[in-house]
Amino acid sequence: MGFSDRGYSRDSHQPFLADWTAVMTIMVVNVALWVLNLVAAGDFRVSEFLSLQGDLPRHLLKVWELVSYGFVHAPLDPWHLIGNMLMLWFFGREVEAIMGRGEFFRFYFTAIVLAGLAWLVSVQLFPDRGGTTANYHLMGASGAIMAVFAVFVWYYPKQTVLLWFVLPVPVWALGLLYLVMDVQGAANGGGQVAHVAHIAGALFGVCYAWRGWNLSGFGDMQDRLQTQLKGLRRGMRVVRPPDDEDDDRPSRSHDRDDVALQETVDRILEKISRSGEASLTQAERDTLTQASRRLKERMR
Repeated sequence: MGFSDRGYSRDSHQPFLADWTAVMTIMVVNVALWVLNLVAAGDFRVSEFLSLQGDLPRHLLKVWELVSYGFVHAPLDPWHLIGNMLMLWFFGREVEAIMGRGEFFRFYFTAIVLAGLAWLVSVQLFPDRGGTTANYHLMGASGAIMAVFAVFVWYYPKQTVLLWFVLPVPVWALGLLYLVMDVQGAANGGGQVAHVAHIAGALFGVCYAWRGWNLSGFGDMQDRLQTQLKGLRRGMRVVRPPDDEDDDRPSRSHDRDDVALQETVDRILEKISRSGEASLTQAERDTLTQASRRLKERMR
């Protein structure tokens, strides 16, 4: 995540809705589709049309179902939608603050696809006795939500949450509880809950946080880093002081500070290029914040 993804680097003259987050966008789409499905239920069932069908391998032209299923929920069970959206709201905002809006979108959509693929494989390999793949369909954001939740647990394992809005527990314990329930559910056949999709989403989230992945692509990341590096270098040029030796000392000290800060920023940007933004320490993040503020002051 570069300077452009952070609040302190934003231009004061931003377009309308510039602060509209990915989490808010995803929530609005999910709620809107649920309401649309409720209104049009008599004529056209949106949830069935957009859900992921178990026989998708036989109808590859409907491959878009691997994404669309993650935005529709059970039409007769509002708690299916409410539960997922509450989790997205509570945990997604913090995760998006770490990733940035664009990367969060990429992460969320990737999680939807991977969770859907895992569910499809499980349906093909282990169908219920007497059933056919055509009888199965998947809908709901749970797989992607579990990926978001897994990233949150990775970064904030000691954060306290209220289980059932009553019992305070550390978030790592809640994550472990979800994992045990999903493993048991998958082993017992799953029932009405896509436990395999939950597990796949959670595994993707853990791997993403653990490995410090960035889904924007290496080339795009390099371009952004080079642009940031050039901007910082332009903003921290070393200016030769006047000839008066007595007046030189404060300026020279300031120049040396600029050079040292520039070298530190170079090392941090190289680290981001190698290992991703998630690998930065708090001190390194503070250094980038300081460099960004100094650059703004020079550009005024």
